[in-house]
Amino acid sequence: MRLIVYNPRTLNYEERQLTGWKAVLHFVALTVSAVAVVAAFCWLWFVKWGNDLPKTAILKRSNDAWQAKMGVMRHKLDVYEQNLAAIETRNNEVYRSIFALDTIVDTTSTDSSATAMQALDRRLDAVQSRIDRQMTALGEVALVAREAGSMVSCIPAVPPILPKKGTYNLSSPFGTRVDPVYGGLARHNGQDFATKTGNPVYATGDGVVEKVDFKYDGYGNEVVVNHGFGYQTRYAHLNTVDVGVGQQLRRGDKIGEVGKSGKATGPHLHYEVIYRGDYLNPMSFMDMSMPVDEYKAMIVKRKMEKEGTRPTTVTLGERQKKQGTNGRK
Repeated sequence: MRLIVYNPRTLNYEERQLTGWKAVLHFVALTVSAVAVVAAFCWLWFVKWGNDLPKTAILKRSNDAWQAKMGVMRHKLDVYEQNLAAIETRNNEVYRSIFALDTIVDTTSTDSSATAMQALDRRLDAVQSRIDRQMTALGEVALVAREAGSMVSCIPAVPPILPKKGTYNLSSPFGTRVDPVYGGLARHNGQDFATKTGNPVYATGDGVVEKVDFKYDGYGNEVVVNHGFGYQTRYAHLNTVDVGVGQQLRRGDKIGEVGKSGKATGPHLHYEVIYRGDYLNPMSFMDMSMPVDEYKAMIVKRKMEKEGTRPTTVTLGERQKKQGTNGRK
């Protein structure tokens, strides 16, 4: 093995030949020194200076690329969720409110323990679920919108008696009052129209007779009409009832006559407006200054529409009697 060494005597570099164990020892020393230098450099590079291993650096670059893509997706999802939230709000507060439909409640939940990828995947699923719900909800709104014409005629919107001044008195209003029979404060769920016995009572909107009851207490003789779209009306303390359960009514059809049946201190009509189980102030649904001629025209129109097209209650009763007689023969 040849070795170049410096001769201090001659001040020159001289070539020497190493043989045997000296050559082997020299080679081992060089190798160990090289390994030590490389190890020291690696320690400084990766440990002291905090540089990544090649594989770690590759994985980090790949992770950074995925994080960038996920960031773009999260931004897009933020925009989509904001737009979807605006659609949900408009659907609930405008469309569904107009047509008296139940609001759509967001039932999606978040999991704080999910990883970033899992959270993103679940957000995508939640957005898809919300879109599906809105598609169904808007389809329901579209169906009701096609029936909006009938809705206008179904909502109770006129007084239940002829609004002629001097023929009635708005006695007990909606709200808390002193009970006229038992005393003490009590909730009054409707509006009372004090008027003489026998005055006709009319349906305030299109609907179906849902209940007819005859009692000696409480509401006395009462009729409940289901108008659809969440609305019902009650006509209580009647003297006579001219309709039956299941009968289709139109606004202006006669329901019965004013009386003082049940818990009543005098002849009057107790009238209620109910929306989805809640009692509302009936005065918010009618205009007592409605022209009498206009009200009478509505009643006359209904009578003309019914003539020859729909049997009266009396005729229906006679038919039932005849059918019963024929059945016993």
